[in-house]
Amino acid sequence: MGMDLRDSRGANIEPKGDVQQQFGDRYNIYNKYIQQTERFPVPHQINRPPKSFTGHKELIDQILKDFEQGSNIIALRGIGGLGKTALAYKLAEILRDRYKDGQLMVDMRGTSPTPTTPAQALSKLLRYYYPAVPLPESQEELQSIYLSTLEGKCVLILLDNALDGHQVLPLFPPDSCGLIITSHRKFPLDGMLPIDLDLLKQEEAVELLLKTARPVSPRALPQEESIWKEIARICGCLPVALKAAGSYLACTPGSSPAKYVKELQDERKRLGIIGKEGVEEDLVAKLSLSYGRLAPETARVFRLLSIFPADFFAQAEEAACLDEEHRNLIELERWSLVDYEGSAEEGEGKYHLHDLVRLFAAGLLEKEEDSDSEFEAWQRYSEHYKDVLSNATEIYTNGDPLSALKIFDLERANIESSWEWAKENLAGSKKAASICSSFLNWPYILELRLHPRDRISRLETALVAAKKLNNRTMEGVHLGNLGNAYAALGETRKAIEFYEQQLVIAREIGDRRGEGNALGNLGIAYKNLGEPRKAIEFYEQILKFHREIGDRRSEGLDLGNLGNAYADLGETRKAIEFYEQILKFHREIGDRRSEGLDLGNLGNAYADLGETRKAIEYYEQALAIAREIGHRRGEANACWNLGLQYEKAGDLHRAAELMQICVDFEREIGHSDAKKDADRLESLKAKLKSRR
Repeated sequence: MGMDLRDSRGANIEPKGDVQQQFGDRYNIYNKYIQQTERFPVPHQINRPPKSFTGHKELIDQILKDFEQGSNIIALRGIGGLGKTALAYKLAEILRDRYKDGQLMVDMRGTSPTPTTPAQALSKLLRYYYPAVPLPESQEELQSIYLSTLEGKCVLILLDNALDGHQVLPLFPPDSCGLIITSHRKFPLDGMLPIDLDLLKQEEAVELLLKTARPVSPRALPQEESIWKEIARICGCLPVALKAAGSYLACTPGSSPAKYVKELQDERKRLGIIGKEGVEEDLVAKLSLSYGRLAPETARVFRLLSIFPADFFAQAEEAACLDEEHRNLIELERWSLVDYEGSAEEGEGKYHLHDLVRLFAAGLLEKEEDSDSEFEAWQRYSEHYKDVLSNATEIYTNGDPLSALKIFDLERANIESSWEWAKENLAGSKKAASICSSFLNWPYILELRLHPRDRISRLETALVAAKKLNNRTMEGVHLGNLGNAYAALGETRKAIEFYEQQLVIAREIGDRRGEGNALGNLGIAYKNLGEPRKAIEFYEQILKFHREIGDRRSEGLDLGNLGNAYADLGETRKAIEFYEQILKFHREIGDRRSEGLDLGNLGNAYADLGETRKAIEYYEQALAIAREIGHRRGEANACWNLGLQYEKAGDLHRAAELMQICVDFEREIGHSDAKKDADRLESLKAKLKSRR
């Protein structure tokens, strides 16, 4: 057969005089060798997969299906150490019969300072077919010979560790061949199917660990299963870390899985403890290759990302890292050092740093970033999440508690981390003290999501911060919230002490809103102590104030509190009038938490009137709302009250179930009524048992 030269698009180049003259004598030499390629042994340059290869069964099945359907060019993308090359070897082994004319491989050195050029890669691939012939230097000539040589053949080619599309596009083979690309970097190319490789599943990770640690008998003893799972979790289900950990255990007789997992708990030493036993390059070496390819500004952003303990939105990175339009974050995602999880259909997604990558970045931050830059990044980070909590609280108070709580739950790990930084640095930084104090200025969400004891600890710290700043207004706010936290624990007398301190400060500085809050809290406290007349005095003062300033939301709370006080005085019908007014108002503005409280109060009133069925109806509604918004204290109260009514109705089994929920919660938070209520529940259970 004659030489059929092809261009980069696969179109034939007729070997007319000008072409023959261009190639000179080499034209006849290549023609001769192309005619002889069928005589060469079938090349098998792609390695066998490692014996310990594990996982990705569903992905392998899907890739094979893609090949069957005509997708003959795929790119396996992901972070270093994810097992891209091992998976490529596995696919090549499975596809050997499909590509009967051989398998060729080139290391593209994409993470090296000197990546393989397309011309160098073409020369290496062609050298198998033309071992004794001088090849041209021109990429265009090499590409034409490459395409002509492979035309009609079934050859599988692996381009390992590719850099980008410019590097691999000239190596796209004819349709009869297959091409597998592996890369740390993400890049799109027409005709290429990109596949972002995932971490191993937990059971696959444990299997790989055991194959490496115990190659003769890769099984875990029953008492060890949880330990192996913990090692897999700490290694982040990343194959290179799992193999290193397993190899360490295999060759260190004095170590045991239980001892090793304890050693791995130290984050600062974790990467070193995992080490590089049994692997060509350890995780640090693999990550260093990608890190070394980053532009200086992108590398700076990567180091600073280590301050994020959890997934984050782009706005947070922009704020903390001073990365306009998160351009450097996008580049890190292209290098697979950061993952992006989300889609256009779902709305904005979040970015994720693998735990071991975060430790790698943290080590770089400590070595390469000066302390002032790191401190300023932490400050910007904490300021941002303080604002996130503030915005969520505003959404809450505007009548959308579910959306507000969703925001908090999504961002909780970062909010907690930023609070901890502010707390640790408040003594030496006024900015940190200001952030620390401001965090506890928005109690609504924190009351629903934090244990009262936890709130007390944080509020005490916030109070110290406010005093350091000489911010008397915030001192009063924190004192009032401390009173609320103690009230939630049933320590009403202690709560009153804080409310009275709040009232003194508010009056000293002329903070009328703070004064109103203190009066309202004192009214609730005295009502809970069984002193409704004293409570009414406070409620009427605060109701007058809220009407003067036109604060309808607070006015509604005052009416509800007055209803409670009149209920305690036995004036139940008057109480119901207040409750019905405020229930209508809270439904109008969409305040679900307050609506739940109103329903509970109506249940109490009808229970006092002996209208059990009506009381149950209101309590059930209150319980549904408490569970909907995650208000555990409200859920416990509704369950207890429902239990009492079901007991009256004769359904002791249902009563015991509901009252148990309340007692469990009270024990969990250390509520002062826990023992009394538990005794009451045991009495009910004894009555139930006697009926059986």
